[in-house]
Amino acid sequence: MGMDYYNVLKVNRNATEEDLKKSYRRMAMKWHPDKNPGDKKKEAEAKFKKISEAYEVLSDPQKRAIYDKYGEEGLKASVDAGASSSMNGNRRFNPRNAEDVFAEFFGSSKPFEGMGRAKSMRFQTEGAGTFGGFGGGNENKFRSYNDSAGTSSSQPRKPPAVETKLPCTLEELYAGSTRKMKISRNVVRPTGQIGTESEILTIDIKPGWKKGTKITFPDKGNEQPNQLPADLVFVIDEKPHDLYTREGNDLLVHQKIELVDALAGTTVNLKTLDGRDLVIKLTDVVTPGYELAITKEGMPIVKENGRRGNLRIKFDIVFPKRLSSDQRQNIRKVLGGQTQQQ
Repeated sequence: MGMDYYNVLKVNRNATEEDLKKSYRRMAMKWHPDKNPGDKKKEAEAKFKKISEAYEVLSDPQKRAIYDKYGEEGLKASVDAGASSSMNGNRRFNPRNAEDVFAEFFGSSKPFEGMGRAKSMRFQTEGAGTFGGFGGGNENKFRSYNDSAGTSSSQPRKPPAVETKLPCTLEELYAGSTRKMKISRNVVRPTGQIGTESEILTIDIKPGWKKGTKITFPDKGNEQPNQLPADLVFVIDEKPHDLYTREGNDLLVHQKIELVDALAGTTVNLKTLDGRDLVIKLTDVVTPGYELAITKEGMPIVKENGRRGNLRIKFDIVFPKRLSSDQRQNIRKVLGGQTQQQ
């Protein structure tokens, strides 16, 4: 998987800029595809590309420093993460076309005969996208070479994010909580072997987070050779609650009360999601479908410090199944006149 750039250029780790130039000049001349026609062409193209990539990294002090510390994978990851603007963090590490590196290094001079023609061929094919209808002879060689050195082989793709549901209780979403998740993922070792790695990820669930909220851990998905690791995304889900239902920022509770309490008043006792006892006095006559809203006892509203939705109580009135004749007479005495007055 990883390539030893020093080895490719046959220089030691303390090589100076001058050492690198000498070595690149010698090796690029030797392995240029134009110098290796016939059977050697494929091998030459691959070597030439590696030599150019190695020179491009080691001749740039910043890239070389990252490579020395973290290797080829570190170089790709650090630039891809966009972490540092000082090293063009906004673009992925994508080795340049080997021909461009070569032409820039040798300038306008013709280190060997035919180089001018080779360069002009490169410009003919550059930007042509997919290379169809190859011409004969040398043009064919340069087109296929450029094609192999294009972005498809040198720029690793990032697979789509891996999403996992994270079921949370209403209590956790009400008060906030910290969850530790152990993950195991495939990683590509420097040798190219696939191994597994375990890690504990910490997720800080903020009070008021809603179902569908996403928490992204960049590059924590499985790794595959020649691909960037996928992002790992946890998606908040709500577990059903025995008592409360969430509607946006409000909490909804269904409360059964006897007809006598609906008419004569009562108190309702509720346990809040953070364990407090809530005592609500009912003084109004509770009619079927009546709803009582208690302000600031709903869910916290994210980013609105301290604000909360409402607690809404919907009442279901339990009517008596049967009444004795005495009860009926008494109810008529008490309520009969009142209904006529209204």
